[in-house]
Amino acid sequence: MSKNGIHIHPSAIVHPQARIGNGVQIGPFSFIGEKVSIAKNTRIGAHVYIEGQTQIGEDNQIYPFCSFGTYPQDLSYKGEETSVRIGDRNIFREYVSIHRGTVNGKKKTEVGCDNYFMAYSHIAHDCRIGNETIFVNGSALGGHVLVDDHAQIGALSGVHQFCHIGIHAFVGGGSIITQDVLPFCRVAGARPTLYCGLNAVGLRRKGYSRKRISVLKDMFKLIFSSNLNTNQALDRIKKEFPQGEDRDIIFNFIHLSKRGIVKKTEEQWGKDLE
Repeated sequence: MSKNGIHIHPSAIVHPQARIGNGVQIGPFSFIGEKVSIAKNTRIGAHVYIEGQTQIGEDNQIYPFCSFGTYPQDLSYKGEETSVRIGDRNIFREYVSIHRGTVNGKKKTEVGCDNYFMAYSHIAHDCRIGNETIFVNGSALGGHVLVDDHAQIGALSGVHQFCHIGIHAFVGGGSIITQDVLPFCRVAGARPTLYCGLNAVGLRRKGYSRKRISVLKDMFKLIFSSNLNTNQALDRIKKEFPQGEDRDIIFNFIHLSKRGIVKKTEEQWGKDLE
Protein backbone atom coordinates (compact mmCIF):
# COMPACT_ATOMS: atom_id res chain seq x y z
CA MET A 1 0.00 0.00 0.00
CA SER A 2 1.41 3.37 -0.99
CA LYS A 3 0.00 6.83 -0.25
CA ASN A 4 1.67 10.24 0.17
CA GLY A 5 5.03 8.57 -0.20
CA ILE A 6 4.20 6.12 2.61
CA HIS A 7 4.85 2.47 1.75
CA ILE A 8 3.18 -0.16 3.98
CA HIS A 9 3.44 -3.85 3.15
CA PRO A 10 -0.01 -5.51 2.89
CA SER A 11 0.84 -7.94 5.69
CA ALA A 12 1.78 -5.18 8.16
CA ILE A 13 -0.72 -4.14 10.85
CA VAL A 14 -0.84 -0.36 11.31
CA HIS A 15 -3.49 1.15 13.56
CA PRO A 16 -5.53 3.81 11.73
CA GLN A 17 -4.82 6.32 14.52
CA ALA A 18 -1.03 5.89 14.30
CA ARG A 19 0.69 8.99 12.92
CA ILE A 20 2.89 8.09 9.97
CA GLY A 21 5.01 10.73 8.21
CA ASN A 22 5.70 11.08 4.51
CA GLY A 23 8.27 8.71 3.08
CA VAL A 24 7.95 6.14 5.89
CA GLN A 25 8.39 2.51 4.85
CA ILE A 26 6.93 -0.35 6.92
CA GLY A 27 7.94 -3.89 6.06
CA PRO A 28 6.04 -7.19 6.09
CA PHE A 29 4.44 -8.53 9.29
CA SER A 30 5.32 -5.44 11.35
CA PHE A 31 2.92 -4.05 13.97
CA ILE A 32 2.42 -0.31 14.65
CA GLY A 33 0.14 0.55 17.58
CA GLU A 34 -2.51 3.23 18.04
CA LYS A 35 -0.42 5.81 19.91
CA VAL A 36 2.75 5.48 17.86
CA SER A 37 4.16 8.43 15.94
CA ILE A 38 6.76 7.92 13.18
CA ALA A 39 8.29 10.95 11.44
CA LYS A 40 9.19 11.19 7.77
CA ASN A 41 11.57 8.90 5.89
CA THR A 42 12.02 6.38 8.69
CA ARG A 43 12.39 2.84 7.37
CA ILE A 44 10.98 -0.09 9.34
CA GLY A 45 11.90 -3.63 8.35
CA ALA A 46 10.00 -6.88 8.65
CA HIS A 47 8.58 -8.24 11.93
CA VAL A 48 9.11 -5.00 13.90
CA TYR A 49 6.81 -4.42 16.90
CA ILE A 50 6.13 -0.84 18.07
CA GLU A 51 3.42 0.00 20.60
CA GLY A 52 2.49 2.43 23.37
CA GLN A 53 3.24 6.15 23.35
CA THR A 54 6.32 5.75 21.19
CA GLN A 55 7.53 8.74 19.22
CA ILE A 56 10.14 8.09 16.53
CA GLY A 57 11.91 10.90 14.66
CA GLU A 58 13.06 11.26 11.08
CA ASP A 59 15.36 9.11 8.95
CA ASN A 60 15.74 6.22 11.39
CA GLN A 61 16.55 2.72 10.14
CA ILE A 62 14.87 -0.04 12.11
CA TYR A 63 15.90 -3.58 11.16
CA PRO A 64 13.86 -6.78 11.57
CA PHE A 65 12.62 -8.06 14.93
CA CYS A 66 13.12 -4.83 16.90
CA SER A 67 10.67 -4.11 19.72
CA PHE A 68 9.95 -0.58 20.99
CA GLY A 69 7.54 0.75 23.59
CA THR A 70 6.54 -2.48 25.31
CA TYR A 71 6.02 -2.73 29.07
CA PRO A 72 9.13 -2.19 31.21
CA GLN A 73 10.63 -5.16 33.02
CA ASP A 74 9.80 -3.58 36.36
CA LEU A 75 7.52 -5.38 38.81
CA SER A 76 6.20 -2.05 40.12
CA TYR A 77 4.79 -1.12 36.71
CA LYS A 78 0.97 -1.24 36.70
CA GLY A 79 0.14 -0.13 33.17
CA GLU A 80 0.60 3.61 33.66
CA GLU A 81 0.82 5.92 30.61
CA THR A 82 4.53 6.23 29.98
CA SER A 83 6.50 6.68 26.78
CA VAL A 84 9.51 6.19 24.53
CA ARG A 85 11.04 9.13 22.64
CA ILE A 86 13.53 8.51 19.83
CA GLY A 87 15.33 11.21 17.85
CA ASP A 88 16.56 11.28 14.26
CA ARG A 89 18.98 9.27 12.09
CA ASN A 90 19.46 6.36 14.46
CA ILE A 91 20.25 2.85 13.28
CA PHE A 92 18.68 -0.06 15.16
CA ARG A 93 19.95 -3.45 14.03
CA GLU A 94 18.16 -6.74 14.53
CA TYR A 95 16.45 -7.55 17.86
CA VAL A 96 17.09 -4.20 19.58
CA SER A 97 14.59 -3.67 22.40
CA ILE A 98 13.60 -0.37 24.06
CA HIS A 99 11.11 -0.36 26.94
CA ARG A 100 8.82 2.48 27.96
CA GLY A 101 9.47 4.48 31.15
CA THR A 102 7.93 4.15 34.61
CA VAL A 103 6.31 6.50 37.10
CA ASN A 104 9.30 5.86 39.37
CA GLY A 105 11.49 7.50 36.73
CA LYS A 106 10.61 10.39 34.45
CA LYS A 107 7.84 8.42 32.72
CA LYS A 108 9.87 8.13 29.54
CA THR A 109 12.82 6.40 27.96
CA GLU A 110 14.78 8.74 25.68
CA VAL A 111 17.16 8.15 22.77
CA GLY A 112 18.86 11.07 21.03
CA CYS A 113 20.12 11.31 17.44
CA ASP A 114 22.73 9.61 15.25
CA ASN A 115 23.21 6.59 17.49
CA TYR A 116 24.10 3.08 16.32
CA PHE A 117 22.56 0.14 18.18
CA MET A 118 23.95 -3.19 17.01
CA ALA A 119 22.03 -6.46 17.20
CA TYR A 120 20.43 -7.52 20.51
CA SER A 121 21.17 -4.24 22.32
CA HIS A 122 18.71 -3.55 25.15
CA ILE A 123 17.65 -0.16 26.52
CA ALA A 124 15.63 -0.56 29.72
CA HIS A 125 12.98 1.72 31.19
CA ASP A 126 13.78 5.36 32.01
CA CYS A 127 17.21 5.32 30.35
CA ARG A 128 18.47 8.44 28.61
CA ILE A 129 20.82 8.05 25.66
CA GLY A 130 22.59 11.08 24.15
CA ASN A 131 23.82 11.52 20.59
CA GLU A 132 26.35 9.65 18.44
CA THR A 133 26.74 6.73 20.82
CA ILE A 134 27.53 3.15 19.79
CA PHE A 135 26.08 0.05 21.44
CA VAL A 136 27.85 -3.10 20.26
CA ASN A 137 26.10 -6.48 19.94
CA GLY A 138 24.39 -7.74 23.07
CA SER A 139 25.11 -4.72 25.26
CA ALA A 140 22.40 -4.05 27.83
CA LEU A 141 21.39 -1.22 30.15
CA GLY A 142 19.45 -1.60 33.37
CA GLY A 143 16.77 0.94 34.23
CA HIS A 144 17.48 4.64 34.75
CA VAL A 145 20.95 4.56 33.13
CA LEU A 146 22.36 7.74 31.56
CA VAL A 147 24.69 7.49 28.56
CA ASP A 148 26.21 10.76 27.39
CA ASP A 149 27.18 11.79 23.85
CA HIS A 150 29.85 9.85 21.92
CA ALA A 151 30.08 7.03 24.47
CA GLN A 152 30.61 3.45 23.31
CA ILE A 153 29.37 0.32 25.10
CA GLY A 154 31.22 -2.88 24.13
CA ALA A 155 29.71 -6.20 23.13
CA LEU A 156 27.97 -8.27 25.83
CA SER A 157 28.48 -5.56 28.46
CA GLY A 158 25.94 -4.92 31.20
CA VAL A 159 25.33 -1.60 32.96
CA HIS A 160 23.71 -1.60 36.41
CA GLN A 161 20.63 0.48 37.16
CA PHE A 162 21.17 4.22 37.80
CA CYS A 163 24.74 4.26 36.48
CA HIS A 164 26.05 7.16 34.39
CA ILE A 165 28.37 6.70 31.41
CA GLY A 166 30.20 9.96 30.63
CA ILE A 167 30.82 11.74 27.36
CA HIS A 168 33.42 10.06 25.12
CA ALA A 169 33.70 7.13 27.54
CA PHE A 170 34.57 3.68 26.19
CA VAL A 171 33.35 0.48 27.88
CA GLY A 172 35.24 -2.63 26.76
CA GLY A 173 33.44 -5.78 25.69
CA GLY A 174 32.16 -8.14 28.36
CA SER A 175 32.31 -5.52 31.12
CA ILE A 176 30.00 -5.33 34.13
CA ILE A 177 29.47 -1.69 35.09
CA THR A 178 28.20 -1.07 38.63
CA GLN A 179 29.62 2.44 39.10
CA ASP A 180 29.71 5.61 37.02
CA VAL A 181 32.25 5.79 34.18
CA LEU A 182 34.14 9.08 34.05
CA PRO A 183 34.02 11.08 30.79
CA PHE A 184 36.90 10.59 28.31
CA CYS A 185 38.15 7.33 29.85
CA ARG A 186 38.30 3.64 28.97
CA VAL A 187 37.14 0.92 31.35
CA ALA A 188 36.93 -2.84 30.92
CA GLY A 189 36.43 -6.05 32.84
CA ALA A 190 34.13 -7.54 35.41
CA ARG A 191 34.65 -8.21 39.13
CA PRO A 192 36.27 -5.73 39.14
CA THR A 193 35.86 -3.30 36.27
CA LEU A 194 39.17 -1.47 35.81
CA TYR A 195 40.19 1.94 34.53
CA CYS A 196 42.32 1.41 31.41
CA GLY A 197 43.42 4.94 30.55
CA LEU A 198 42.24 7.88 28.51
CA ASN A 199 40.11 7.19 25.42
CA ALA A 200 42.76 8.92 23.31
CA VAL A 201 41.89 7.14 20.05
CA GLY A 202 38.24 8.10 20.33
CA LEU A 203 39.10 11.70 21.17
CA ARG A 204 41.47 12.02 18.22
CA ARG A 205 38.74 10.72 15.92
CA LYS A 206 36.46 13.45 17.25
CA GLY A 207 39.03 16.16 16.50
CA TYR A 208 40.62 16.70 19.91
CA SER A 209 44.08 18.28 19.59
CA ARG A 210 47.25 16.69 20.98
CA LYS A 211 47.52 19.47 23.55
CA ARG A 212 43.96 18.98 24.74
CA ILE A 213 44.46 15.22 25.05
CA SER A 214 47.76 15.76 26.89
CA VAL A 215 46.05 18.00 29.45
CA LEU A 216 43.36 15.38 30.02
CA LYS A 217 46.02 12.71 30.53
CA ASP A 218 47.74 14.85 33.15
CA MET A 219 44.48 15.43 35.01
CA PHE A 220 43.66 11.72 34.90
CA LYS A 221 47.06 10.83 36.34
CA LEU A 222 46.14 12.79 39.47
CA ILE A 223 42.74 11.12 39.71
CA PHE A 224 43.76 7.53 38.97
CA SER A 225 47.51 7.11 39.44
CA SER A 226 48.46 9.27 42.42
CA ASN A 227 48.14 8.46 46.11
CA LEU A 228 45.47 11.14 46.45
CA ASN A 229 41.83 10.44 47.13
CA THR A 230 39.30 11.86 44.68
CA ASN A 231 38.68 15.10 46.57
CA GLN A 232 42.40 15.70 47.00
CA ALA A 233 43.00 15.04 43.31
CA LEU A 234 40.30 17.53 42.35
CA ASP A 235 41.85 20.16 44.61
CA ARG A 236 45.22 19.65 42.89
CA ILE A 237 43.61 19.86 39.47
CA LYS A 238 41.87 23.09 40.45
CA LYS A 239 45.21 24.61 41.45
CA GLU A 240 47.35 23.31 38.59
CA PHE A 241 45.03 23.44 35.55
CA PRO A 242 43.13 26.46 34.21
CA GLN A 243 39.37 26.31 34.20
CA GLY A 244 38.00 25.02 30.90
CA GLU A 245 35.30 22.92 29.31
CA ASP A 246 36.98 19.54 29.87
CA ARG A 247 37.89 20.29 33.47
CA ASP A 248 34.34 21.47 34.17
CA ILE A 249 32.88 18.30 32.63
CA ILE A 250 35.02 16.11 34.90
CA PHE A 251 34.30 18.15 38.04
CA ASN A 252 30.53 18.27 37.42
CA PHE A 253 30.38 14.56 36.64
CA ILE A 254 32.16 13.57 39.86
CA HIS A 255 30.15 15.97 42.02
CA LEU A 256 26.86 14.64 40.61
CA SER A 257 27.86 10.96 40.84
CA LYS A 258 25.61 8.93 43.10
CA ARG A 259 27.27 5.53 42.73
CA GLY A 260 30.92 6.60 42.77
CA ILE A 261 33.23 6.27 39.78
CA VAL A 262 35.14 3.30 38.37
CA LYS A 263 38.60 4.11 39.70
CA LYS A 264 40.63 0.96 40.32
CA THR A 265 43.52 0.46 37.89
CA GLU A 266 45.10 -2.79 36.72
CA GLU A 267 48.19 -2.00 38.83
CA GLN A 268 46.10 -1.48 41.97
CA TRP A 269 44.17 -4.69 41.32
CA GLY A 270 47.47 -6.58 40.99
CA LYS A 271 48.58 -5.29 44.38
CA ASP A 272 45.26 -6.40 45.91
CA LEU A 273 45.98 -9.95 44.72
CA GLU A 274 49.47 -10.08 46.28
